[in-house]
Amino acid sequence: MRWGWLLCPGGLSYERDAMSGSMTGRERVRAAMAHREPDRVPVMCQLALGHYFLHGGCDPADIWFDSRTFAATLETLRARYGFDGFLLNLPGRPATWREWVARIDRDGSGTRMVWRNGLESVVPADDNLQTFMPGGGSLPRADCATVDPDDPALFRIPGYVWNVWHAPGLWDIPDDADLADPASYPAWFVSALREARALAPDASIHAEVFSPFTHLLELFGYQEALIALIERPDLCHRLLEKFAAIAVAQIACLARHGPDAILNSSAFAGAGFISREMYREFVVPYERRLAAAVHDAGLPAYVHTCGAIGDRLDLMAETGVDGLDTLDPPPLGTVDLAEAKRNHGERFFLKGNLDAVNEMLRADDATFDAAVIERLRTGKPGSGYILSSACSVAPHVKPERLRRMVALAERHGRYDH
Repeated sequence: MRWGWLLCPGGLSYERDAMSGSMTGRERVRAAMAHREPDRVPVMCQLALGHYFLHGGCDPADIWFDSRTFAATLETLRARYGFDGFLLNLPGRPATWREWVARIDRDGSGTRMVWRNGLESVVPADDNLQTFMPGGGSLPRADCATVDPDDPALFRIPGYVWNVWHAPGLWDIPDDADLADPASYPAWFVSALREARALAPDASIHAEVFSPFTHLLELFGYQEALIALIERPDLCHRLLEKFAAIAVAQIACLARHGPDAILNSSAFAGAGFISREMYREFVVPYERRLAAAVHDAGLPAYVHTCGAIGDRLDLMAETGVDGLDTLDPPPLGTVDLAEAKRNHGERFFLKGNLDAVNEMLRADDATFDAAVIERLRTGKPGSGYILSSACSVAPHVKPERLRRMVALAERHGRYDH
């Protein structure tokens, strides 16, 4: 077997529990990722940050920036909904993060934060944090015409730092730190993962890194980055090499603290952004390095890419990942679950395909139930399927609808042993 956890004593434990029908969420997801039949199809949706803000019972700024609050909120809602696990989709923060804040204003619409360096952040009550220059201007990005891939200051540009790291700077990481060296990362970088593992020992907890391609888009801004792929491909490859090395270092840091899998967040590599040819050139070689690093740590690797990916599942297989997340169906994307299961179900574990807008947020109860049962019917055979929203669960999806997913999985997703 490829993954170390299949060889450990825990592997024997989850097989025994599968036979008795009393698996934990951690064991259930682990079995499905390994294409072994659990007691039932696992359920594990990624929730939008706005959903945590609305339903987690804590201030949005604290959920976003405080590692202990963030981990506790994720575990609270996982337990409330009955999910088998959750994704830590923000990095850890230093416990002293409030020392960087000059002022915090709160009202019914959310939280406004003014940082000591003058930047301003708005955390809506139901949406992701947004950060601006003083006075509300957009954050600066790198200039493709002048950028130096070897300049350490490259990683201090506010627009890039905020949009990838979700932080007002690299905090207490020295200016000359080599971010491709795992030793350069302070202990707080993995603090959310450590907190989550302690809070939820029986849940499947997945860590996340950003793909090199996502880093490239955030560095220049999406429009300029896509132009650079055409006009300055050599520069893009140099930068992608840098970003791949950084992501590999972060994987090494995270892998030491007990995640059950590591997700490569590569949201913008679908057909709505780049062609198959560009995917092969600018995505495959670098994401292959990330998957190899996860495997070297003895963990399963999977990738999150939104939208239209039905034309590139074969190329995604070339990256070496073990699973695919989202699998957006029409009209949001181009993936038919039955076709993906038939053509790629032995190669990948599959997670998602439930339309987060039309089947979860806007649908009536009968339509929602039918959609969930259809995914269970299609994904269940032979294992290798995790029931999930295709992308993040929208902030205003009703909590009872998420609990209903688990009830339907209990009824329609059980395996006979």
